[in-house]
Amino acid sequence: MFSASYKLTEIQRRIDEVQRFLSITLSIANAHTVEFYTHDAWNRFMAVPPQEVLSTLGSHNDQQREPEHKANGSEQTTTTFGFCNDTHRLVDTRELLRAAKAHSLPGLGVCLSRDELLRGLRGDGSESAAPVAATDAELVTDEFMNSKKSHEVKSMSEVVASLAQRCGVKQVIDVGSGKGYLSSFLSLQYCLRVYGIDSSSTNTHGAQERNRKLKKFSRAYQKCNKAARAQEEAALPPQKGLVDAKPGQDGDGDVVCGDGEAGNVSRGDQSEAPMGSSDVEPAAGSRPESTAESEELFLGALSPDVMRPSPRRASPGRLSDEERQRRKRENLERKAQNRAAAGGGGVTFSPLTSYVTAETELRELIDELEDAVVVGLHTCGDLAPSTLRMFVAKPELAAVCSVGCCYHLLTEEFDPEGACGPCGFPLSRYLRDRSWFCGRNARMSACLALERVSHGRGIQMESLFYRAVLHVILRDRYDCFRSEKRVGNVYSKSKSFVDYVRRALRRLELDESKLSDGDIQGYHDTYRPRMGEMHAFNTLKVTLAPCIEGLILLDRLCYLKEQADLSFTALVQLFDPLLSPRCYAVVGLKTISP
Repeated sequence: MFSASYKLTEIQRRIDEVQRFLSITLSIANAHTVEFYTHDAWNRFMAVPPQEVLSTLGSHNDQQREPEHKANGSEQTTTTFGFCNDTHRLVDTRELLRAAKAHSLPGLGVCLSRDELLRGLRGDGSESAAPVAATDAELVTDEFMNSKKSHEVKSMSEVVASLAQRCGVKQVIDVGSGKGYLSSFLSLQYCLRVYGIDSSSTNTHGAQERNRKLKKFSRAYQKCNKAARAQEEAALPPQKGLVDAKPGQDGDGDVVCGDGEAGNVSRGDQSEAPMGSSDVEPAAGSRPESTAESEELFLGALSPDVMRPSPRRASPGRLSDEERQRRKRENLERKAQNRAAAGGGGVTFSPLTSYVTAETELRELIDELEDAVVVGLHTCGDLAPSTLRMFVAKPELAAVCSVGCCYHLLTEEFDPEGACGPCGFPLSRYLRDRSWFCGRNARMSACLALERVSHGRGIQMESLFYRAVLHVILRDRYDCFRSEKRVGNVYSKSKSFVDYVRRALRRLELDESKLSDGDIQGYHDTYRPRMGEMHAFNTLKVTLAPCIEGLILLDRLCYLKEQADLSFTALVQLFDPLLSPRCYAVVGLKTISP
């Protein structure tokens, strides 16, 4: 069983391979898009024309022809992954592409498919061993989710239900549950008791209301409760009934936040990662304008429907006493409502509002907690590694299935600018002993969707080009291109480059009278012929994205394999990367029943 699972030493060897590749190529991923022209990025890193890079990247067959500069075999020894060993500039695009493919997760061959995982969990792989659904009629997720979310929820929920069945547990903790789609489906389709934890009371309330409507809508839910009650009554001794039931046994189990100290989170104390929604949460604190603007433009242009902004949230340490009391009242009211609903057929999904950490006592937060599976669907930034730390630290958590996202929001232990508390990367002892550092821009690049770009969903370059040329103007004419103010999204409102620059200057509170329209247009005309350089350079960044993501995920897998009490760990491709680019799950089990 699970013969495809790799040993710790094998995962460490793969990490070494990816590290060596990234030690040569990471400088490209860490180059600022905003500073592309001011730092002359193309000439610093490239010794080939952009047309050659774009044509090579667009080729479907790397073997169609050899690069023209390879005159003889002896020259091959002067390059490493396509970079000249002397100048450290790219001279062989095809060699780089082959190396990038070989050092991505599919190329390394370390991942299980979803079907392989399910067959392993079910033993003989037979359909009879599949988790029992609430009804023969499967819930039609497309009626209340978009196609991407529907694909993710259906694919992941069967895996989670199989993990729960394998471990003999009936409860699931969904961290960063957001709108509650996964939690609701697990409870309605598989009759699992799900506790969805989210830091936003707005999300918690919305998830509860959405689940209420789904229960009313779903015949599956009603059949589930009828079958569950009959099974429980048959298993109970005569006249036993509710004698042993704890108060709130079938209630919501909501967390009463009290004074809000159950998991205070700040950028200065990363030991407590917020239980946020599965979408992108804007990074806290101010950063230099070029860094913040590069992040906003790059993610917005290269991965538009992967990165979705979520509302800003205050950490518990910043909550007023009035807000803490309001949250307490809401949780108490929700718990009372769910207890009342329990009398009419039971409640199997309980949305909770709280911040939790690996140190949080879950049994103090959830009175009815039994052994459970902990899951996270597109948990943001440090929340994914925090979920793995929680799984390792809590004996009541029998299995984990974690799909992370938003790598640009990870904190790094070996960041030269400093970091406090447990960070999101690196997680394993193996990489921590090597003091490995990726960099913010490289982690931003890891968020990009190679499969989507490869299938024609190309890069929207004009907004990036406008911002990079604006940076040149700010350097030349204002000497303040590191302003703390941000340009923001003025591109979508602009009719032309001149209009864009004037809107940006007003946003930055700079004197726009210093430049005539002709001056501004002159900058555009000067750099417009070099727009292909930016296009080719950013396409190379997209090509490197799977390798950077692969190192982050291998680090998480290595962390689990370093634990002595885990019987199974794996990276699993759960989703179609065209539908859901962040498609890999880290899976672990503490015990596997014979």
